[in-house]
Amino acid sequence: MRVVIAWWELDGSGQSIASLRHFLRDEAVDRFSQVRGLRLKVWISDEATNRWGAVFLWESARAAAAPIPARAAELIGRPPTARYAFDVEATAEGRYDTAQLARLGLAFGI
Repeated sequence: MRVVIAWWELDGSGQSIASLRHFLRDEAVDRFSQVRGLRLKVWISDEATNRWGAVFLWESARAAAAPIPARAAELIGRPPTARYAFDVEATAEGRYDTAQLARLGLAFGI
């Protein structure tokens, strides 16, 4: 398994966290739900520093290396400010009440 973290500094990009939430709701979540080899994608933001990004959990390094939709970079006008990739040493799932993770988060008002 492989984890990739992509992070954008939004200052000067013409985009905001709020505008990117619309992109998530209207387009990105559905598109990434169809990407082969992607186990989980979590979009993240930090309004205090005007940063936005994502954490990807891939089934394999090969899956992580495959081309993915680059619409966020197109909207923001540049590739991620920082991009890191890591091997996964172990995983665990804790106890939880919410059975499904899909369509949760600020972009969906939850």
